[in-house]
Amino acid sequence: MAARVFMVDTFTAARFGGNPTAVVLLEEPGGQHWMQQMAAEFNLPATAFIDPPGADPECRGLRWFSPVAELALCASGTLASAHVLGGTAAFCARGRALTCSAGPDGAISMAFPADPVRPASPTPELTAGLPGMRFCSVWRGAMDVIVEVPTATEVRALQPDIAALAQVDARAVVVTAAGDGRADIVSRVFAPRFGLPEDPVTGSAHCALAALWAERLGVDELSAEQASPRGGALRVRPEGDRVILTGHAVTVLTGELRH
Repeated sequence: MAARVFMVDTFTAARFGGNPTAVVLLEEPGGQHWMQQMAAEFNLPATAFIDPPGADPECRGLRWFSPVAELALCASGTLASAHVLGGTAAFCARGRALTCSAGPDGAISMAFPADPVRPASPTPELTAGLPGMRFCSVWRGAMDVIVEVPTATEVRALQPDIAALAQVDARAVVVTAAGDGRADIVSRVFAPRFGLPEDPVTGSAHCALAALWAERLGVDELSAEQASPRGGALRVRPEGDRVILTGHAVTVLTGELRH
């Protein structure tokens, strides 16, 4: 049996930027072990598996894997999957309904659960993992630790200690600052526990960044830059208990997966 496979660059309008993501269009549901093996084989930040249409063809099953673990929430995998299905799609993913819609500019908007943040204190592991950083504040969302630093320049120049960050009790460590003209906010995301020393673009982290920055900056919609080496951009709009994440996606290759 064969399955169609796609490689999609997400949160970018140009190939070879943003977050490279694999999408597997399943002909029948796959087992978890096999999906994890495939994600490790692709060795991309995320691999998404879309179930065939089932009892509810309007809501396709969707799962995401990093090279080493299944992911609880993944915006790049959702964006890539919606892109493969034509832009407008609805998914059932880990008990959540995720809706996606294509805009006139080709960007895809996704409704994700909001992630309120609470103040936290820096831990020794966090401080060791971000050498030379000037901490303005530390916050925790449902999955990530967020460190605010004074300037976007410091975010871009950061050289983290990945081994130390792997000891932080969180899905990822997000370092952020207000933007310097190119975007309202700038961030970088490090998730070594999930096999990603630095994630190129992490849409789901912006569910927490929206809670931190939108009211503070006094804007309804944030433009966001993720300043990884590949770089990426998205728009972020809080809407009650949801956050609307909007970004472009570009197909890089298509093929057939045999298993």
